[in-house]
Amino acid sequence: MACDNANMSIKCTVQQCKFHCNSKDYCSLDCITVGTHESNPTMKDCTDCKSFELA
Repeated sequence: MACDNANMSIKCTVQQCKFHCNSKDYCSLDCITVGTHESNPTMKDCTDCKSFELA
């Protein structure tokens, strides 16, 4: 993915995501959805980017 549309408000290091900007650690989406896989999240490891799509 080209980085012409890197959203400087959303930092991301997940290079396997379809929306990751290749050489920069940013997302190309306008906004993302953050969710959880836990019923009672207590740590950041309990949260997930629900906008992730495999590249």
